Amino acid sequence: MKLLEHQDAAVPLVTQANLLSVSRASLYYQPALPDATELALKRRIDEIYTDAPFYGARKVAAQLQVEGLACCRATAGKYMRQMGIEAIRPGPNLSRRNQEHKVYPYLLRGLSIDYPNAVWGTDITYIRTTRGWLYLVAFLDWFSRYVVAWQLSDTLESAFVTDCAVRALAHGLPEIINSDQGSQFTSRAYVNRLEEAGVRISMDGKGRCMDNIFTERLWRSLKYEEVYLNEYQSPREARAGIARYLEFYNQRRLHQALGYQTPAAVYAMPSLLTAVKQQKG
Repeated sequence: MKLLEHQDAAVPLVTQANLLSVSRASLYYQPALPDATELALKRRIDEIYTDAPFYGARKVAAQLQVEGLACCRATAGKYMRQMGIEAIRPGPNLSRRNQEHKVYPYLLRGLSIDYPNAVWGTDITYIRTTRGWLYLVAFLDWFSRYVVAWQLSDTLESAFVTDCAVRALAHGLPEIINSDQGSQFTSRAYVNRLEEAGVRISMDGKGRCMDNIFTERLWRSLKYEEVYLNEYQSPREARAGIARYLEFYNQRRLHQALGYQTPAAVYAMPSLLTAVKQQKG
């Protein structure tokens, strides 16, 4: 509801402010847009990190300087913290561990994943817009590479991950869900929802980015084939672009590892599984 009339108002703004008990100074406040230089550096840091997620602030700053961009190590580190990223030693750490939460063992070592819904992976990545950063979580079936569910948020609060898990479990029931040890994936609400569904919980070993490699590949494809090709002006535009891309990814994008079938086809049609297995074998 619009309470204040700034233009062609019958009642002066000062009187309106007094009637509504609103600070007069707030009537003239305009939120500052991101500094163009800072935004450009953050966008380039995003691209560098996608190419080399093992780069820390020192190497990111060095790469920027090689490209003629003025950025010291301290500034690179500050921007990376604001973006929620750090060197993966070797693994991204958008979601930090809560020391009070239980950590689950990694269950996938030596496991053969031969059918859909055997293992899902989940992870969080950052999505850039012209006005800042959003966070994307997805649940991916590892056998078919099918994105079962995804959700976008402007914060890293755990609720959006739990909500996405609920939506994913309404679509299918995996035997195992693997994630990192971040607080979003160790929260009581998230863990309870998986345990109630009878899902076994697996978590990457500390500093082991390769434990969730299929989800990392999804992020790389999404960024190079969608995010970096567009200039999202708002969360709404980002959500529409990601929805469009993930529909393409699931339904029309052919995967060599799947015998040039789509993830949706392999996930949904048992008749294709044998052919895929034979080609892999």
